Amino acid sequence: MLRLRVYHALLATLVILAYLSGEGGMLHIWVGYGVVGLIAFRVLLAISGTPQLGLTRFYPQFDGLNRGALATHPAISRTLLLAIAACTIATAGTGIAMDLGYRLAPGARPAAVSLAGPRPQPDGRREIDDEDLGRAEGGEREAGPIGEAHGMLAKLLVSLVAIHVTYLLVFKRPLARFMLFVPPAKRPPDRRA
Repeated sequence: MLRLRVYHALLATLVILAYLSGEGGMLHIWVGYGVVGLIAFRVLLAISGTPQLGLTRFYPQFDGLNRGALATHPAISRTLLLAIAACTIATAGTGIAMDLGYRLAPGARPAAVSLAGPRPQPDGRREIDDEDLGRAEGGEREAGPIGEAHGMLAKLLVSLVAIHVTYLLVFKRPLARFMLFVPPAKRPPDRRA
């Protein structure tokens, strides 16, 4: 379980840093790529069969779900995890779409994003400028529909994480303590002797 807890802590830290550095330019972009790298690493570990990091923990199973166990049934936790994972992947994906992978290969020019296509150069290369990239005068990428989706998904992700944390603290406090590396609460001594 240590691998899962360390992965959880790293991913949570990077996602929080990415959200807080939303207008932070290069820091936000590189932290976003860090999130993508960590997710890719998790998928590779899951495919390799590494214990505790399998993807099955994201699949809700509704067996035994009834009114009496509704709040604490594992399907609730797994549904939240699935929603958080999907939202994290979608947020990272829209971030990559906005950057066009340009920061991964700084010497390379990205593919065109303008409807007119890239301008042919005298030497036959296809190159685009900041106008084609949708960059404003200050060098910042303008939002556009992908930027709007990215921002909306980031806000949805924060909401889902808040629901997840609240759910764990209310209904599954021992699990929350465990995942946060907090020692288990000590029980008071039994005085019925």
